[in-house]
Amino acid sequence: MKLYNKILHSRPFFLIAGPCVIENYDITMRVAEKLTELTSQRGLTFIYKSSYLKANRTSESSFSGLGQEEGLKILSRIKHALDIPILTDIHEAEEADITAEVADIIQIPAFLSRQTFLLKAAARTNRIVNIKKGQFMAPEDMSSVTEKILAENNSQILLTERGTFFGYHNLVVDFRSFPIMKQLGYPVVFDITHSLQMPSISKVSGGTPELAPMMAKAGLATGMVDGLFLETHPEPAEALSDGMSMIKLELLSQILDGLLELVERS
Repeated sequence: MKLYNKILHSRPFFLIAGPCVIENYDITMRVAEKLTELTSQRGLTFIYKSSYLKANRTSESSFSGLGQEEGLKILSRIKHALDIPILTDIHEAEEADITAEVADIIQIPAFLSRQTFLLKAAARTNRIVNIKKGQFMAPEDMSSVTEKILAENNSQILLTERGTFFGYHNLVVDFRSFPIMKQLGYPVVFDITHSLQMPSISKVSGGTPELAPMMAKAGLATGMVDGLFLETHPEPAEALSDGMSMIKLELLSQILDGLLELVERS
């Protein structure tokens, strides 16, 4: 409960960030060190995010990760070296308990956000559960999702908006979803980079990460967003997953300062 209480009281916002997928130890640690430095300097609560496996890839040949065993070893090394909390995804109920040995927050991917057995398995670990709202779901539908977590006596819940399908190859954020989900009584997270993704536009997903600062500011301006989620990489063009929507690591300092300036003025 210590981390969840910290999240509940984080001002002006908490940050969940990291590369889309664990590529190797060096890149994963490099990003973690830089993000820890940036957030510490600015007094922001920080959770490091990276996936050991990406089960939903556009192409059969796309890199899907190092796997649970190797990925969790890397995340564990980083967690203890930098003393930072870790968030990662699970895709099968059987992954939950092993993942919970390392992760402080277990994330349910958007496409799996209604999978009852998966949600319950995550809840039973007594870790924080971050549920990404499915691209096909209305924000009020998240009520039934949270009920599945609560049924396992776990009230440590985060709700993440990542955009809604709008025709082919595009996502649109309905900003009304923030107050609607906020009414459910849990911290609301805005997934900036995935909301700017253009899914399956070719053999890889596209994106418009240059719009990330604007979207982040718009989300915070609603007064209903508690945390921001973004993916970042030292060289997005060379990333093995979601490179077209990730933010270049060297730009984050300027982006965070712009967000903090906005919050201070409001």
